[in-house]
Amino acid sequence: MSVLPSWSLHGDGRHITPGGVVAPDERLSWPRTIGIGMQHVIAMFGATLLVPTLTGFPVNTTLLFSGLGTILFLLVTRNRLPSYLGSSFAFIAPLMATQSQGIGTQIGSILVAGLVLVAIGVLVKAAGKKALDAVMPPAVTGAIVALIGLNLAPVAAGDFAAQPAVAAVTLAGILICSIGGRGMLARLGILTGVIIGWVYAAVTGQLDPGATEAVKQAAWIGLPTFHSPSFDMSAILVTLPVVIVLIAENVGHVKAVSAMTGKNLDDLAGDALIADGLATTLAGGFGGSGTTTYAENIGVMAATKVYSTAAYFVAALTAVALAFVPRFGALINTIPSGVMGGATIVLYGLIGMLGVRIWQENNVNFNNPVNLMAAAVAMIAGIGNLTLSIFGLELQGIAWGSAGIIIFYPMLNFLYNSVGEGQQMAAVRRSGQADN
Repeated sequence: MSVLPSWSLHGDGRHITPGGVVAPDERLSWPRTIGIGMQHVIAMFGATLLVPTLTGFPVNTTLLFSGLGTILFLLVTRNRLPSYLGSSFAFIAPLMATQSQGIGTQIGSILVAGLVLVAIGVLVKAAGKKALDAVMPPAVTGAIVALIGLNLAPVAAGDFAAQPAVAAVTLAGILICSIGGRGMLARLGILTGVIIGWVYAAVTGQLDPGATEAVKQAAWIGLPTFHSPSFDMSAILVTLPVVIVLIAENVGHVKAVSAMTGKNLDDLAGDALIADGLATTLAGGFGGSGTTTYAENIGVMAATKVYSTAAYFVAALTAVALAFVPRFGALINTIPSGVMGGATIVLYGLIGMLGVRIWQENNVNFNNPVNLMAAAVAMIAGIGNLTLSIFGLELQGIAWGSAGIIIFYPMLNFLYNSVGEGQQMAAVRRSGQADN
């Protein structure tokens, strides 16, 4: 397959075939593809800008490398794995912990984490699918995908509760358009619902006055701010554990897209890790935050049944262009928390249910105590957002749940099989003694 992107037209380009999906190497008509690409921009924008807002990183620079990283990801995965690379929440804790050391040291640590992720991706690619299956069987991947979505439930609930009327209008708009709508209205249900919620908030005076004033003050055109990295071992050691989360998120993304499209994409797991590592390295080299595959955009794909990478190229190019428009960033920041709550309560829930779907489609047996116990512990750690500090680094639920089930599942499986074999051997010995 060529590295350069190319897409065949899905059906007539206007409708999705009954029971089908728009595959990564297909596309709808360009107007429809552009509309869906814009929906991906809306889905990722709030979360992508939240990281630099919290950590003090330049917003436009982070947005620029988010778009460039997405393009790099699509090219490295050979146009087969649809994904948007947005700012990784996993970097928030180490960036906050090293804030006093300056942005140069912070992005140097991001750069090193990216290189480590590239190295791990190369190892996964060399080891092949069997090694991946051994480490990430369906019982494990289903739990990771589910907890990534459900871990975010309190965020969605908090945003919903902050402006319940706005959130309810947004949620109603999404549900009515996505389920009751037809054609592109249904495909763009999330974007349409967000617009409906935003308009309702504006009409009822629920937009933040400070945010609207910032729109007036922002320039139309402006260059992103760039920085040069520097390296400090203590900052690097604080940041490196984030790689565990990035591995889980990227592999979980591969599994989720495989489940949604009905195509086995396990051979792309190494490429995905390499691509995200390169994107994170690039961002760290010039002043952007580290990147990861975005759960929000998995939800958009699940809702639209459109997995075309063409839509992601549209989203990435749009992000790059908007990185040079500070006023647009200010406008996006006027989207109230209620609108985000109404939208994310759908998107995050869809991700959680995708994990359940992985279990269901792979006939994961929860009568097996290993599957049951490992998934149960990982899910509660993730959903409850178990947060513990290790050597001064605060790791949250996704990290503990994902790393825990990856590490302990094979150990529990070995213990279970060893006990079973021991019981069988004891039964054979007893049988032999009875015969004598």
